[in-house]
Amino acid sequence: MNASATLAPLKQAAERIDRRTPAHRDRAVDGLRALALLAVPTGHWLLGGFTLDAEGGLHNASPLSAFGGLAPASWVLQMLGIFFLVGGYASALSFRRRTGSTGAWLKGRLVRLGRPVLGVTAVWALAAPVLYAAGVAETTLRTGATLVIQPLWFVGVYAVVTALTPVCVRAARRLGGWAALPLIGSVAVVDFLRYGPFADSVPSWLSLLNVLPGWLFAYQLGVAWGERRIGRRGAGLLLAGGGLLFAVLLVVFHYPASMVGVPGAARTNSHPPSLLVLALAAAQSGAAILLRDRLAKLLARPALWAPVVVINLCAMTILCWHQSAMLAAAVPAAFAGELAGLTTAPDTLGWIAARLAWMPVFAALLVAIARYARRFEVPPAQGRRAPAVRRTVAGLLAAGFAVFALGLA
Repeated sequence: MNASATLAPLKQAAERIDRRTPAHRDRAVDGLRALALLAVPTGHWLLGGFTLDAEGGLHNASPLSAFGGLAPASWVLQMLGIFFLVGGYASALSFRRRTGSTGAWLKGRLVRLGRPVLGVTAVWALAAPVLYAAGVAETTLRTGATLVIQPLWFVGVYAVVTALTPVCVRAARRLGGWAALPLIGSVAVVDFLRYGPFADSVPSWLSLLNVLPGWLFAYQLGVAWGERRIGRRGAGLLLAGGGLLFAVLLVVFHYPASMVGVPGAARTNSHPPSLLVLALAAAQSGAAILLRDRLAKLLARPALWAPVVVINLCAMTILCWHQSAMLAAAVPAAFAGELAGLTTAPDTLGWIAARLAWMPVFAALLVAIARYARRFEVPPAQGRRAPAVRRTVAGLLAAGFAVFALGLA
């Protein structure tokens, strides 16, 4: 069978997806969301690793500890700013087109966020004791639980900012893109207090004040974009201003270069977000708005548009299960001992080369998992809900797994 015959079904499927796409669908925005989604597993798989102890237990590690020069890769792979920008844009449009009450609109969006999270945590709650009985070290299970639950903080924050959509819409209609300015100012004040001359007298919990304004910033920009209050001039200002602020924070104020946490580092940019995260989000948002038309033209091609549709349909599945895909390879490998790029310390160039070779394996495992896990993302048929007992059991399992993952048990 020649290559053209093999690719023919894929081409037909892509054309079918293209024909079924409504004319009003904003392909550029969907493309940006898909790009931001793919950056999450790519970043976690490339910039995360394991070490293996004498008892065969896996521990989290990162190549950034040994290779600080890789930090610029995190500037590209940290695309949560784009995700929140697109989320704000889509929420603004959806809120404007709602047919029911604000409460009903919000409930629908939160349910779509909650079901996949409940699914992955409940499944892991059932799987953990089975794996332990099969001989998997408790250290490995705790490491795995941490990795699984780590990306889920995003869902909680995203749920909160989504609930603030009506407020964001009113602010955008009144102030346009400038409505995000107080948020960046708030983060700047907290950063000054925790890193400035009074840092020794500031309580550690103060940094948590950055969580909401830090991630609401890009969402507010997205709402303003959806309300047509940010144009090319505003986008250019975001790109230039964000880029300049990013450079100043790195060079003058010596912010950590990595956009993701590095084990053992005294400071981190992302948890909670520092001013550097907002500077990057501003620059990324400006670039995204400026490139929108060009991206829309590219995605008019069925071959490019079809993958974007598939990724968007599996958005929460990718977010919730990508760490499980990596663990599906690493946990069995731990029984065999040290395996380059998987269970060896990420401190050599050879590890980087080996990890790149593992990336397609992780992707294939994620696709296999998604075939079954996507059922948690698909809403139930109208008028059908899971029995109350099943929902209660799933909730208890999820809560138990969260307690275990957070080290509370």
